[in-house]
Amino acid sequence: MLRDVIIVQPDVHADNRGYFMETYHRQEFVAGGIDREFVQDNQSMSTRGTLRGLHYQIQRPQGKLVRVLHGEIYDVSVDIRRSSPDFGKWFGIRLSAENKTALYVPPDFAHGFCVLSERAEFFYKCTDFYAPEFERSIRWDDPDLAIAWPAREPVLSEKDAAAPFLRDAELPR
Repeated sequence: MLRDVIIVQPDVHADNRGYFMETYHRQEFVAGGIDREFVQDNQSMSTRGTLRGLHYQIQRPQGKLVRVLHGEIYDVSVDIRRSSPDFGKWFGIRLSAENKTALYVPPDFAHGFCVLSERAEFFYKCTDFYAPEFERSIRWDDPDLAIAWPAREPVLSEKDAAAPFLRDAELPR
């Protein structure tokens, strides 16, 4: 586990009708260490083997509260804060609609995920707005990071396939 990355395990109230859970409760999140205002929600759908990431913004960094609505993913956070004792370290976790686990990825962390199920719907709340001019990426297969991705030959966007290694990347200040 990396400092400042927080696993969120909701209270799920299930019965013969289905279930109910609070996915966000400001007071409880603040008490749990997530004292951020969320300003934008995003949702994506991806097919098996798709790998999105590792993404971040060099200015206007986004903290992200991520969870899976349908399917299963392997989610990765990388500490890219040069001043951090965890710089260049990563944390991976399986998130699924079934386990209902969420993850808080702090600002100035690179983030990515790989789809394990036939398809996955991924939802995330952001602490700042998306700013395409500040978006950057790090290669998913950077040997210095040595991330244990579950897919050997993932489906990538052209942008992600051409991303630089961490040592060559423009990082937040």
